[in-house]
Amino acid sequence: MLEAKEVSRRDEAAPALDEVTIRLLPRSARFSLRLRPAEAKRLGRVADFALDQDINRLVATGERRSLRLGPDDWLLLAPEAGSEAIAEEIGSGLAGVFHALVDIGHREIAFEIAGQAGARVINSGCPLDLADAAFPAGSATRTLLAKAEIVLARPGEAPLWRVECGRSFAAYVEGWLTEAAAAVNGRR
Repeated sequence: MLEAKEVSRRDEAAPALDEVTIRLLPRSARFSLRLRPAEAKRLGRVADFALDQDINRLVATGERRSLRLGPDDWLLLAPEAGSEAIAEEIGSGLAGVFHALVDIGHREIAFEIAGQAGARVINSGCPLDLADAAFPAGSATRTLLAKAEIVLARPGEAPLWRVECGRSFAAYVEGWLTEAAAAVNGRR
């Protein structure tokens, strides 16, 4: 099993200007929420998770992140501690509302790609335009990285991306990102 660690994808002699780092993020509470769009709009928020944002957007409230990936599809992220309490909180907020909430924390894993060349690393296997105008801060979407389905998010203005993937694809995704970072940094 992969453990949380930081892996620098450059050697010490390389200039830090174009440094790309790939880091396995700590485990998170993750929930897949399916909810009718009209209900999401009416509720606005549940358990500090925004539900009324546009599709393909990420909204952060403290340490909680809500990624709207489709008309009725949200990925909810929070620190792993208290996962059961968070599920109960969401369930209470949606009491009486037709929905599906599934804990997928055990199934998914996330990597952080940071650095000015991070978009080039991701684009080595992902067809999306990651320029600031096309994929601005707060963007989130389902896409592919090489042959793996991922959720790609850009949480803020910094050159930093979050790649969520199935745990069974983690070694493949990490290997792909590592090779891409080496190529972008001229190490291959």
